[in-house]
Amino acid sequence: MLSSRASLATRRLAFTPGFAQQTGWTCAQCRNAIPTVRNGGPSPLRTNSPTTRQYGNNTGSNGGRQHSNYGGRSKARRSAVLAATGGGAVAAAAAVGGSLLAFGDDVKATYEAMERTGRVAAALVLCINDYRTTLSRRDKVEDPEEKDMLLKACHKRCADRTLKVLEQSGGIFIKLGQHLSAMNYLLPSEWTTTFVPLQDKCPVSSFESIQAMFKADTGQDLWDYFSEFSPEPIGAASLAQVHMATIKETGQKVAVKVQHPALQKWAKLDMNLTSFTFSTLKRFFPEYDLEWLSSEVEVSLPQELNFECEAENSKRTQEYFGSLSRPLPLVIPDVLWAKKRILVMACETGKRLDDLKYMDSQGIDRDEVSATLARIFNEMIFGEGAPLHCDPHGGNIAIRKNDSRRRGPNFDIVLYDHGLYRDIPQDLRRSYAKMWLAVIDGDMEGMKKYVNEVAGIGEDKFPLFASAITGRDFSIVSAGNEGGVMKPKEASEQKTMSTALQEGLLVDLVQMLGQVPRIILLILKTNDLTRSLDESLHTKQGPVRQFLILARYCMRTVFHEQLDEIRQRGSLFWPPNAIRVFAAWLGFLRVELKLEAFELWLGAKRLLGYKNSGLEVTV
Repeated sequence: MLSSRASLATRRLAFTPGFAQQTGWTCAQCRNAIPTVRNGGPSPLRTNSPTTRQYGNNTGSNGGRQHSNYGGRSKARRSAVLAATGGGAVAAAAAVGGSLLAFGDDVKATYEAMERTGRVAAALVLCINDYRTTLSRRDKVEDPEEKDMLLKACHKRCADRTLKVLEQSGGIFIKLGQHLSAMNYLLPSEWTTTFVPLQDKCPVSSFESIQAMFKADTGQDLWDYFSEFSPEPIGAASLAQVHMATIKETGQKVAVKVQHPALQKWAKLDMNLTSFTFSTLKRFFPEYDLEWLSSEVEVSLPQELNFECEAENSKRTQEYFGSLSRPLPLVIPDVLWAKKRILVMACETGKRLDDLKYMDSQGIDRDEVSATLARIFNEMIFGEGAPLHCDPHGGNIAIRKNDSRRRGPNFDIVLYDHGLYRDIPQDLRRSYAKMWLAVIDGDMEGMKKYVNEVAGIGEDKFPLFASAITGRDFSIVSAGNEGGVMKPKEASEQKTMSTALQEGLLVDLVQMLGQVPRIILLILKTNDLTRSLDESLHTKQGPVRQFLILARYCMRTVFHEQLDEIRQRGSLFWPPNAIRVFAAWLGFLRVELKLEAFELWLGAKRLLGYKNSGLEVTV
């Protein structure tokens, strides 16, 4: 939940991680359809690594290599450059072999498959040649700034070429580009920022094709059910687009989500192309094993393409948040009915969360918006039996003014796209809560214990993981009572972390993330969402409030665990047990009171017209 410019892309991650051994599917229709994947998966978090000096021989039990080793491996660095920036280019190579799958009796389909392959292959040749030429020129340049400019220009050219190919191919390739846009912990900013438009500017299916699909899937003509149906979509994504419509019988205004009809034709081919892409990448650059990305396509895509599953998830989320004793201003659009490729839901509109002018003009406090988002997603992670939204990027969240409440926020948060959900096992949720409490308290031994329990990470990679989950330099994470992660991030810290990544830690990072259970990466992605949104909203209180909200949910989780353990000893009212309950309650109350005091302090400052400033608070 720390602010980070690069984290903005992370919340838009398209390929949501799968699930670890303990994780179950949310949708009953999909739960048994796809085999469980135990480990590995895309990293949803923004992973600014610690400085390289913290992984030298003088790090004691943490182990690691010396800083000088990273700086001296020019060959490894060159491989890193090609591997980290060539995601789109290598995809083209995969297309050459994978396109054969499309050959058949249909001459038109065969031609289209060859054309699809040709686009990607051309991008491959151009990008690889561009990088080789650039790296050769760069080796002859002595000025560090000129070296940097040459490489950045190459990144940008290749990213632009690849973007065009992804846009033209559509479907899963758009998904791939969306995911690459979120991989700011592995790819240069020229790639990630270039691919950001793929979140909102996706190819649009023709109205005629939508009409034909509606007829095929429902047996009715579109106009038999709707009196009005906007030919132009109000939004388009990689797998679907949304149209405004009016139901003929009731006159109700609705939003109709329809799958791109062409997906069915190319899905199998595109999945094979993606698989070949990353197996090829692994062969050329073994240190960059990203095969989990293609595996995730195979895991997540069938669920995303089943809108009946999305309808079930949407209903479950509504019911869960509607049952809370302290309701949150969260709106989940009602689903009227769903087919596998068509979803009709109530029209719930709002503005994007990065529309700061709208919020300011409506008197919506951005600090309260940030805090509300933190509560919503922490509830999904730590709530007993709560469903976890697996694709919470900026395009799936909207905000709108709501003056109907006498108390509480004057806005609603609208959450869309409920196609991918997971359930977090209770034991994992509890260990995860204790891990974060150790991080916030600066308890190094506790951190090591619960990081290993949660993610299977040993002491050798613990500093890297700790930096990854917090988005902070390890020297800050380990500061303990000196402020730790509660301290605002300074520009010098960001620069130090970026330098560390460029000097060799990327390889260690990729290898480590490949070992972490997918469900953990998924949870960390959700934490990173609230952290990055805090920066995009330009809030004033710094990281303190976000971490206090996180600590509140963590302490609640630990408190419930303690109650369960006490119940195993007998009645809660038995005097020794009653004392234990009281002690556990005091621990929870300690964090609760600190958060309430901080909230009151912020409220008083707003009433007095003061700007918020940093306030150091220990949990």
